Amino acid sequence: MSAHPKKQLAAKPFRLVSDFSPTGDQPAAIDRLVDGLLTKEKHQTLLGATGTGKTFTMANIVEKVQRPTIVLAHNKTLAAQLCSEFQAFFPDNAISYFVSYYDYYQPEAYVPHTDTYIEKDASINEEIEKFRHAATMNLLTRRDVLIVASVSCIYGLGNVEDYEALAITVTRGDKMQRDTFLRRLTDIQYRRSHLEFKQGMVHVLGDTVEVFPPSADTVIRIEMPFDEVERIQEVDSFTGEVLQELNATTIFPASHNVTTQDKIDRACDGVLVELKDREAELLKAGELVKAERLRMRTEYDIEMLKETGYCTGIENYVRYLTNNSEPGRPPSTLLDYFPDDYLMIIDESHITIPQVGAMEEGNRSRKQTLIDFGFRLPSSHDNRPLKFAEFEDRAHQRIYVSATPGKYEYAHTPKERLVEQIIRPTGLLDPPVAVKPTKGQMDDLFREVQETVTRGERVLITTLTKRMAEDLTKFLADHGQKVQYLHSDVETLDRIEILRKLRTGTIDILVGINLLREGLDLPEVSFIAILDADKQGFLRSRDALIQTIGRAARNVNGHVTLYADRMTDAMKQAIDETGRRRAIQEAHNTKHGITPTTIKKAIRDIAEEHRKLELRRPKHDHTKIPKDEKKRLLEELEEQMDLAAQNLEFEKAADLRDEIELLRREFMK
Repeated sequence: MSAHPKKQLAAKPFRLVSDFSPTGDQPAAIDRLVDGLLTKEKHQTLLGATGTGKTFTMANIVEKVQRPTIVLAHNKTLAAQLCSEFQAFFPDNAISYFVSYYDYYQPEAYVPHTDTYIEKDASINEEIEKFRHAATMNLLTRRDVLIVASVSCIYGLGNVEDYEALAITVTRGDKMQRDTFLRRLTDIQYRRSHLEFKQGMVHVLGDTVEVFPPSADTVIRIEMPFDEVERIQEVDSFTGEVLQELNATTIFPASHNVTTQDKIDRACDGVLVELKDREAELLKAGELVKAERLRMRTEYDIEMLKETGYCTGIENYVRYLTNNSEPGRPPSTLLDYFPDDYLMIIDESHITIPQVGAMEEGNRSRKQTLIDFGFRLPSSHDNRPLKFAEFEDRAHQRIYVSATPGKYEYAHTPKERLVEQIIRPTGLLDPPVAVKPTKGQMDDLFREVQETVTRGERVLITTLTKRMAEDLTKFLADHGQKVQYLHSDVETLDRIEILRKLRTGTIDILVGINLLREGLDLPEVSFIAILDADKQGFLRSRDALIQTIGRAARNVNGHVTLYADRMTDAMKQAIDETGRRRAIQEAHNTKHGITPTTIKKAIRDIAEEHRKLELRRPKHDHTKIPKDEKKRLLEELEEQMDLAAQNLEFEKAADLRDEIELLRREFMK
């Protein structure tokens, strides 16, 4: 349950700013969903077709209900895109971005069969860390807060009560000794500035103290001659220009994992008791090396905690630092910073919900190995993401948003609360879908490509394998077409550049296995070809086909061809659903005299908010894996493949499928 303090927060209202008003079936969707929220309905689903303005609908709902809101997205890129859109809709309100602040993250781990200990290694993005602090500060000081978050919001964040209780409020006229103030800042993890001055630091010059909060780009300057606060100013961190005079300010801790010295002392006592019990357990089992290793590591951490209030891996002692003596208690997360009446909107819910459900188990498996071999105490299990049941307990009222809702959404949403948004403001229809035989498909495909390119429009072609994508790209290039392929071996920044080239016309054709994962709008695309459409599986499932077909729904000339020799159930369901939506859209256009028009969208750097390279998934070297561990690895890879398929991450699923097949062949030797 929420642990939000019951204090009066600033009550500035959400105010939506837009040149447009709801059209089509947006007004009905907004009214029905708002009615469900007001009648305390816990589960609602917005089934919104591609390009129908789902984000605008969400913004209107937020304005009408006037509640703090979290919008959950399944990756950083999509979260950044949504955050940018909401900031445009609510320029006067607190719109925050909360995602993992690691550019690079290697979790602590131990590999028993090679006796390899991997120390935790991470590179923190300071800009994202600033956004995270701004999010929690906003939640504790105002009501008009909307946070766009990734699944990192279900990971431990530090106790909300400590975070707020340790905040320092400074008011003009306060009696305060400078040295006492500096000690309090040090206690909440601020560092003294020397050569540089950045977020989380404090700079002192005589009776003037400058504090650089972790949540802002501006500095708080406090002048306190004669042990009295005489002036408080907000100044530009770069130029030193005074931006405004303040009567009071609240300085929140520089770290979310902050606590009092009393709690640290009690925590250390608790850790020592557990260490004694665990050490005795290992010694009794004859594990002398593990017992010695655990004692040395833990005693070092305790010494660092007592001296500095922090240690590497402090999150592993969360049970004691938060006074949760009971094992298995859920961690404090961003959701605990929200008041009880907050609203949760889960975007692309068919991907996001399975992702949330998968987080805890993988974390537990890695931790158990560390515990078994004496690297961590058993209580480190309490440093974990929320289990799915715990997440459900904290997500009070939810709206699921997806063009293809999953089983969870259908199972939990009452039929009358499944709200469809099919009509596009532009009048665009879902594209017509044709099924053509594979015999002669290259000739037909080449003809379609030439016609599309002649009109100045673009083409997407989806294949089943990387090899097929590369061979088809070579074939089209040899015939004079401007074409490139896109698959998992292409790095993130190169992907972004390829997609920009597609939009600008530097290339006309994009070939790939899965062109869903980018989460981007490509209005220039008017023809989509799906090869081997009858090879039913996760690459050609109903939802995957519907999502791919929807890529052509932003252009008035949009159309799709499925090349197949038989009609699979997935193909029939996808074609029927697309046809149903198209009929509704045509009837609406006829009734209101609407002529469809292609979406016009500015071409810009699509990854403006997210330009960091993804870490490539490492391949397993099967030759170094003992035979008795191959079966366990096989099961683990199959689980990863199933999850990737559920999340529509089909390239990753295909890679895993190939690796599983290779491992099976070796396993049978």
